[in-house]
Formats: sequence, structure tokens, C-alpha cells
Amino acid sequence: MTVYSLILLTYFMVVSGIVYDVIVEPPGIGSTQDRATGAVKPVVFLSGRVNGQYIIEGLSSGFMFVLGGIGIVLMDLALDKNRAKSVKVSFASAGICFVVIGPGLLHRILVLTVNHLS
Repeated sequence: MTVYSLILLTYFMVVSGIVYDVIVEPPGIGSTQDRATGAVKPVVFLSGRVNGQYIIEGLSSGFMFVLGGIGIVLMDLALDKNRAKSVKVSFASAGICFVVIGPGLLHRILVLTVNHLS
């Protein structure tokens, strides 16, 4: 389990863009000024640029990738014949939820980043 955890952590860091964050040193979050009120609002997703990101944007995208992967692992654990039925149902339902939620939120992040996608 330790090796799996280290591999999962490494996968999270690579998918999150840690190398990009170390080299480019982007800000954690951005800010924009509201046209109506003039107030400055925080912005988490860098809109309009596919080749750039804020640190929080990369971490949240990486978490969604890992969430989908953990969902697949949970669905695999639900197939074990030595587990109680309630545990198998819990693993299967959590796995299905994770597999649906992870890519769904990744799609939403991509739509927020690239405005012309729907």
C-alpha cells in the first residue's frame, strides 16, 4: 500500500503541473476587477489561455484525475469475493460516483478555461 500511495502521489504531482509551477512560478490565484462595482474579485481559473494555469487550477485538475482513478480502484475492490456484501456495495457506489464526478468536473474546468467550448 505504501508503494501505491507513493505512485499515486507522484501521479498527482505530475498531472497537477508541479514541474510547470516550479519553472514558471505562476501566482496561486489571479484577480479581476468587476466592471459594474469596481471591486476586485479572486479568479481561480486562467480564462482564455490553454497553455497557462494558476497553481490552484492545476491542483484541482490533478485532484479530479486522481479522484477518477481512485473510483476505478474502488470498483475493482468491490469485485472481491471475500468482502461482505454491504462493503462491496459501498465500494461500488463510491467508485461509480468518483468516476462520474471526476471527469465531469474536469470538463467543467475546461469549459471555464476555454470560453468557446460548451
